[in-house]
Amino acid sequence: MSLYRIARPAIFRIDPETAHGLSLKLIGSGLTRAVDPARDPRLARRLFGLDFPNALGLAAGLDKNAEVADGLLSLGFGFIEIGSVTPRPQAGNPRPRIFRLAEDGAIINRLGFNNAGKAAARDNLARRRRKGIVGVNIGANKDSADRAADYVALIEAFSDLASYFTVNVSSPNTPGLRDLQGRAALDALLARVVEARDAQPRRVPMLVKIAPDMDESGLADVAEVVLARRLDGVIISNTTVSRPPLATAALAKETGGLSGRPLFRMSTVMLARFRGLVGPQMPLIGVGGVDSAETAFQKIAAGADLVQLYTGLVYQGPGLPGEILAGLSRILDRRGLGSIADAVGIERERWAAGG
Repeated sequence: MSLYRIARPAIFRIDPETAHGLSLKLIGSGLTRAVDPARDPRLARRLFGLDFPNALGLAAGLDKNAEVADGLLSLGFGFIEIGSVTPRPQAGNPRPRIFRLAEDGAIINRLGFNNAGKAAARDNLARRRRKGIVGVNIGANKDSADRAADYVALIEAFSDLASYFTVNVSSPNTPGLRDLQGRAALDALLARVVEARDAQPRRVPMLVKIAPDMDESGLADVAEVVLARRLDGVIISNTTVSRPPLATAALAKETGGLSGRPLFRMSTVMLARFRGLVGPQMPLIGVGGVDSAETAFQKIAAGADLVQLYTGLVYQGPGLPGEILAGLSRILDRRGLGSIADAVGIERERWAAGG
């Protein structure tokens, strides 16, 4: 058992948002740096022009202001995503706004895009010293009169620093933001962001992150739009506003997006169905409930090229990325697969049918 898991009961007695701040300081100190394992070339991927040393990434939300990007990469992730960043600083929703559902391995948050704004995040990214893939997750200010203009402003601000952009239209904690996933609204937004991206001196891959709560018709609309606008990839999925059966019944009533283990099945089924809609070529990143090598592998088997995690790190600690990577190598050995790319979609039909 890792030291983190021994210390977790004491850590979980601290308010979640306070603990989050302390974890950023610890990661920034370098004390959590992983002992670099022997890199397994079978876990590497080349997608949308980027060379990922492995297929495991950190989802947006942990490092909103790009304060500890280098420290996070040192944990063993093949890539990380900072943000969500908005053009202007934003306080977010009133506290408390993060709730641990420990019996469920889950978190509910209603943070509301709290961040220090684009200038602060840009300054932090510019000071990075470690090589590595760092995506920038971009969002709109809550009180913006023109949300598409906010995304354009962020593309212009980060186009020289971002490894890729993620257009976040799926957070449930900014009123009206998920309306941007509708066919007409999404098409109009992506037309503007792609035009803004293409106007920059450097072409940065453009992804969109969608919610797991869409019906089949909505999912088909998104697939058609992202293919027509020639996006570089899609991230599936953000947190859910639904509430599957949960052991932590009292906290289940809290408003916000649910992440972690209860999200795994629904987000993986959606991933598999979306893969069926867009075909084999579009890169997909699977997120939701990844907390082990087996759950990471199942995302890939359902159709993901890459996977991301966040809530699993809260429960398992900074040693989790190394554990997952070692476990993925063992799974490839056991299944006789030559690379992680060979596993993409091998169980898609099962997952698309409901898992």
